[in-house]
Amino acid sequence: MSTRFVIEGNSGRARRGLLTTPHRRVETPVFMPVGTQGTVKGLSQDLLEELGVEILLGNTYHLYLRPGVDEIRTLGGLHRFMGWPRAILTDSGGFQVFSLSELRSVSEEGVRFRSHLDGSSHFLTPETAIEAQIGLGADVIMAFDECTEYPAGAERVRASMETTLRWTERSKRYFEAHRHEVPWTLDSDSSGSAGGSSEGGQALFGIVQGGMDHGLRKEAAERTISIGFDGYAIGGLSVGEPRALTREIVESTLGHLPADRPRYLMGVGTPEEIVEYARLGIDMMDCVLPTRAARHGLLFTTEGRISIKQARYTTDERPLDPRCACRVCRRYSRAYLRHLYVANELLGQVLNTVHNLSFYLDTMRRVRHSI
Repeated sequence: MSTRFVIEGNSGRARRGLLTTPHRRVETPVFMPVGTQGTVKGLSQDLLEELGVEILLGNTYHLYLRPGVDEIRTLGGLHRFMGWPRAILTDSGGFQVFSLSELRSVSEEGVRFRSHLDGSSHFLTPETAIEAQIGLGADVIMAFDECTEYPAGAERVRASMETTLRWTERSKRYFEAHRHEVPWTLDSDSSGSAGGSSEGGQALFGIVQGGMDHGLRKEAAERTISIGFDGYAIGGLSVGEPRALTREIVESTLGHLPADRPRYLMGVGTPEEIVEYARLGIDMMDCVLPTRAARHGLLFTTEGRISIKQARYTTDERPLDPRCACRVCRRYSRAYLRHLYVANELLGQVLNTVHNLSFYLDTMRRVRHSI
């Protein structure tokens, strides 16, 4: 087993744990900021460290297209390339390819798609997706899956699940044959790191699909577990289904996942939702919402959401959130943040992103403290 996961406490179904990776010991439940192209938009890596980010997410699809996996591998892997000494999780690119509905075609072998950058043709298979992630050198990498659209008929959901399971087996086989090819070595023990002692390097997580069908989710979970992975993700949600249905599927699927492995819910959600999912027993979550909302002037506070573009904040001298200790709330007024947004100043997007990420990370700290 290449990653150690230890549960240190329970409160109901919620778990507090420690995920040991080659670059960092990560306290769970954890929220992972999304650094799609090797960057969390607008924030430098030292600022992410200051905010307390222990693990962030990179996107294989985007990095594969630009600058290219070979280039990153030659430069020592994604950690060294982007100057990030802590943990990284990469997704396989399956969801991004899924979102290119007009530019892709799916076959048993894999997915052919056209780049959204220049229209060039590419072919992604379970083997090449794992090869790319090994080359990027993330601490945790994901099996290649097909994300099922919503709504979808019973036959389509079954066929998509079977495709994902076959691709999952191929992902595991390729990983086992090539896992030693990771482009980094660890020769020193940095603060909070695993000191290079994660029993072999990268971890591979399997993804449970099955649409909105409880029976298929159960079957997919059992068959994915039988293949054997370091952790298990719940995928194929937040694709247009009602939020209540998302929660229902998450809760149902969790009941079929092993208690001794990390559980990762992909691409979800609001501050209220990540608290609820942690209480259900989810260990890892990611979402673009805090950073994307920040760029559009939507800010999360303990008093509710604030749309900073509104005229009511023109002369508001109060901090964004009086109960928040982030560097933005300690220094700037709502009036100034509104001015930056209206003036389309880049600093406004940066400060908004700092606050929203700080709010998400603080939310998870409170959850861990309560367990």
